[in-house]
Amino acid sequence: MILSQKNIEEIAVAVIRDFQKSFFGSEADDPARFALPTPIDQFASDYLNLKVSFQKLSSDGSIYGLTAYVDTEYQIEVDGSQRSIFLKTNDVVLDKSFIEPANIRKLCGKRRFTLAHECAHQILFQLDSDDRKIACHKRPEVRGNGSRVLRTQEDWNEWQANTLGAAILMPQSEVDRAMWFINSRKPLACYGWRFYDSDQVKIDTFCGVFGVSRSAAAIRLEQLGYLNRKKDYEYRDPLEVWP
Repeated sequence: MILSQKNIEEIAVAVIRDFQKSFFGSEADDPARFALPTPIDQFASDYLNLKVSFQKLSSDGSIYGLTAYVDTEYQIEVDGSQRSIFLKTNDVVLDKSFIEPANIRKLCGKRRFTLAHECAHQILFQLDSDDRKIACHKRPEVRGNGSRVLRTQEDWNEWQANTLGAAILMPQSEVDRAMWFINSRKPLACYGWRFYDSDQVKIDTFCGVFGVSRSAAAIRLEQLGYLNRKKDYEYRDPLEVWP
């Protein structure tokens, strides 16, 4: 199943609207409210009925998470030795580093996005055709730290899960509300990955509202027209003095 950005946004809208009604109740319909960030842990456990646990998935931190559609087994190598992780239907396993005391705050955005990514895999699997389900249901979906060129079905699966995961964590309607309060719905300016101080405060505020990393926020804001990406050389240090 190959979906467009528009298709994925439509799926996210339907799913989030249904979840918000059940989780937030009447608050979700209040036109004057502030943005409601998606509580991804409750979305995973209460709405999708996923069981989330944490294990060490790799020696080098290259595997962030995985999920299974049916009972299956996944082979990993940790500290030079092979071992098996036995997964049951709807299990999600995230890397144990996310819950180490020193990382809970530092990796919060990455953990939330990884969980949203695995939730997206589960949603997309349920929407797939029966023959595709049979072909891939025994293989767990694995999220690592690599970037991909979209050439194979697996590449598309990962892109779609990233895109739907972002739309679940940062629903367009909630981004619209947040950006109205943060910047009157005007786009921020980004020079490479640098921001002027005023826009830096605003994107950090956005990150705090939605519990995401700055990179995830920048990509989502750019998708929705709330971030203008400019060339690095266009940046001018406001403290630089010209003779």
